[in-house]
Amino acid sequence: MLLVIGFVIAGLDFGVILVIFANTTTLTGFSREEVMFLYGTAQTAFTVADMFFSNLDRISIHIKAGTFDTMLIRPVSSWVQVATDRFLPTRVSRVIQALLVLGYAASALRLEAGRLWMVPVMIGCGIVIYASLWTLAGAVQFVLTDAPEVVNAFTYGSGQLSQYPFSIYGRDLVRGVTYVLPLAFINWQPALYVLGREDPFGTPYFMRFLGPVAALLLAVPAGAAWRWGIRMYRSTGS
Repeated sequence: MLLVIGFVIAGLDFGVILVIFANTTTLTGFSREEVMFLYGTAQTAFTVADMFFSNLDRISIHIKAGTFDTMLIRPVSSWVQVATDRFLPTRVSRVIQALLVLGYAASALRLEAGRLWMVPVMIGCGIVIYASLWTLAGAVQFVLTDAPEVVNAFTYGSGQLSQYPFSIYGRDLVRGVTYVLPLAFINWQPALYVLGREDPFGTPYFMRFLGPVAALLLAVPAGAAWRWGIRMYRSTGS
């Protein structure tokens, strides 16, 4: 039942795209299949990261209950323990739904074979970027012990934002998610290369290939923030 429910909920997100294109032929110049490609790549990366790493933002529960102390004395990384504490394999249905959409879009678009190597690269980088966001969200919980919804705006909110062409957003927002929080490298910039499209915001062509660099530049401070949170942790007392 959980597998079916997960598939239906993911289908509702995708249904929004179908509703949009029931009333128009393009979205800021992107066809339905191109938007489906953006959705499929972003959601594949997001749902995989959600399945394996989203529990990191629940660390506040362990901090308040005092159970995080137990994790610190085990011979396994506390990051791994928190991430896998409530692993839900039923979320695989959302991954399957995203892959089905991506597969259909790639087939319908007849993408150039020489550019398809970018697809697994962008999905891999997207997983790292989303995992880094959840790591940062977990690190924030060491300070804001009871504010999981605040950090959810950056994790689940990023997943929603990446489903659509960035050309529908304002220029300042796109600059922020390109040069500050590198969400544009989850699928927007590399997808422009795969689709053979020009960037409507005029970014340099080489930025299509900076996904691995962006993922690394976010993963390093995320890891440092997690270690800082561990050092700041003082237990709950008794």
